[in-house]
Amino acid sequence: MNKLKATSFDIAYRAGVSQSTVSRALRNSPQVNEETRKRIQAIAKELNYKVDKNASNLRTRHSGTIALLLFEELDDTESHINPFYLSMLGSITRTCSKEGYDLLVSFQQFSDDWSADYADTNKADGLILLGYGDYLDYEGKLNELVEQGTKFVRWGAVVEGEPWLSIGCDNKNGGYLITRHLLSLGRRTIAFIGGADNHSPELYERYKGYCKAIEEAGYYVDLGLQFDAVTTEIDGAKALERLLASEKKFDAIVCASDLIAIGVIGALQEKGFQVPEDIAVVGFDDLTVARYSKPALTTVQQNTNLAGQMLVYNLLKQIDEAEVETRHIPAKLIVRESCGSKL
Repeated sequence: MNKLKATSFDIAYRAGVSQSTVSRALRNSPQVNEETRKRIQAIAKELNYKVDKNASNLRTRHSGTIALLLFEELDDTESHINPFYLSMLGSITRTCSKEGYDLLVSFQQFSDDWSADYADTNKADGLILLGYGDYLDYEGKLNELVEQGTKFVRWGAVVEGEPWLSIGCDNKNGGYLITRHLLSLGRRTIAFIGGADNHSPELYERYKGYCKAIEEAGYYVDLGLQFDAVTTEIDGAKALERLLASEKKFDAIVCASDLIAIGVIGALQEKGFQVPEDIAVVGFDDLTVARYSKPALTTVQQNTNLAGQMLVYNLLKQIDEAEVETRHIPAKLIVRESCGSKL
């Protein structure tokens, strides 16, 4: 007579825990403390228990897959993906694998019904959203996901009162830190290139930090020194053209992203300006290219490794019906050559 195979309920009985706790422990979820996790895994080994992923998915109506949706941004020449978001992919992929989930990577299209395409059709248990374009357009899509009960987490600015889960950098403090650093070097007329309204809340928060540092230093914020730009080198260069055409005096530029900053530096150099001797330039994101630009770019680092982990773990908490909350990742000032030394 064949011996009956052990089930997760058998393990739960032996361990004195719920079946859902067994499920989490067997995929090494951080939601189960280490002592309990080791005890459950030891019992599973003793009972020769093997996870049947397909059977488990059928029982729970879970696919065992997370969908990562990347937003394609457009400039005058082509569509592209912000390399900042690509820098999170390794961490997201590793964390999904560690938790026993597959990762499905696709692109966000505003014409698509994301929930129907992924969650409702059981392609994925939840969504990670990276990038958004115009936030005021994007907000409606997020509200639809909330109404449909879709489990999702987004990387982006934490907007007060939002009914969804966001993980993002402390953008305001990042803008404050890097502007204060320029002021400490003796720069006094500092321009800002990047969005400064609710269409791009992350960039807007960086602008607010910039304003706070200037006002705290006892200077007034010249609204005529702010010029809009989306996060591309081309838009950065175009914004610089508008800044120069304004004939405003400035000795430094805070750029709302590294890509904007690289476009600004290139355009300044083409016009014969020396960076940082004539004009200091700083960015935000700490992309790999920032350390290799000429001059190397002073910037604000967002910890993409931690960001990827937090996105996955908080989405899994949602899937498991656990409590989650919006979180900020600290911003870190990275000083390189593009802001120069003290004047």
